Amino acid sequence: MKYIILENIRSAYNVGAIFRTADGAGVSKIYLIGYTPSPIDRFGRVQPEILKTSLGASAEIEWEHVSSSKELIIRLQSAGCDVVAVEQDPRSITIVDFVAPAHVAYIMGNEVVGVESDTLQLCDTIIYLPMLGHKESLNVSVAAGIVMYHDVLYR
Repeated sequence: MKYIILENIRSAYNVGAIFRTADGAGVSKIYLIGYTPSPIDRFGRVQPEILKTSLGASAEIEWEHVSSSKELIIRLQSAGCDVVAVEQDPRSITIVDFVAPAHVAYIMGNEVVGVESDTLQLCDTIIYLPMLGHKESLNVSVAAGIVMYHDVLYR
């Protein structure tokens, strides 16, 4: 099983793009943490930006809004899932050297500050995407796509 955890993502467009890619990459479920927008808001209304950019995948992939990264990580780890943060950190290993386990949850962080430091402390592994140009990072939806397809292509 493969899961995606979106921690405090600001943009509904990024969330929708991640849902669309997740559908193609065989993700079983997406967890939305904190203020990450949901496909259905708290009033039961469809979030139009997510629906549009996901091309309807937000209605196909199971999702759950969870208030705490810590509680979710502990729950997933207790179920035998490895939790892997995608973040630039001194403890990170390159995705090139990473072998995805069969049961994995990838955490993608906020567009500006990344995965929260408290969350990183709980993860089994932290991976990063090598950057060869002048910029230090990719858009979160692009990075998520690379990570989701890494285990599809290299397993």
